[in-house]
Amino acid sequence: MIRRLLARAFWTFSKWKLVTEPAPNRPTILIGAPHTSNWDFAVMLAIAWRLRVDVHWLGKHSLFTGWRGPIMRGLGGIPVDRTDPSKIVAEVVDRVRAGEVFALVITPDGTRGGHTHWKSGFHRIAMSTGMPVTFGYLDSVTRTTGLGPTVEMTGDIGADMDRIREFYADKHGIRPQQQITPRLREEGAAGDDREGETEQS
Repeated sequence: MIRRLLARAFWTFSKWKLVTEPAPNRPTILIGAPHTSNWDFAVMLAIAWRLRVDVHWLGKHSLFTGWRGPIMRGLGGIPVDRTDPSKIVAEVVDRVRAGEVFALVITPDGTRGGHTHWKSGFHRIAMSTGMPVTFGYLDSVTRTTGLGPTVEMTGDIGADMDRIREFYADKHGIRPQQQITPRLREEGAAGDDREGETEQS
């Protein structure tokens, strides 16, 4: 109830406009992009609480130590042990098998500076769990935000990323100078060629 009231207040007074497709009715991986500001997190929560989506997100283990732990977990955080990434997939699979309907929020941009590629974890988790991917977005030019389509990953990284690049091509982060083109290192030269064609079109 409190979350719904907070979300209602946010959308009443915020300069952002919620333009969204319906929330998925099955477990999904929710991409949060472009991720260029700490404000992205607040907007993401406002979207989830407005659409009544149970969200979980991955965070480095140190964020969950001490007094911050209960708060982070209460907001849907899942601590990540970077020494054993396989535990992440195992926990997600357990939640899916338990019948939970939730969105696992991942920001493939990684941290908000010094990166040239998206991190591929979202794609690996999607392929390992069979979960679809929902395109969450914000666009600072139109001041719109929300959920885009929910799609199945095919396993063809280049084709999957082409679809993602097409969706995010006209989306601008809060700090667009820190934004990077959706591209995975695993795509290789073929992916770079496709990106160049997209940018020229």
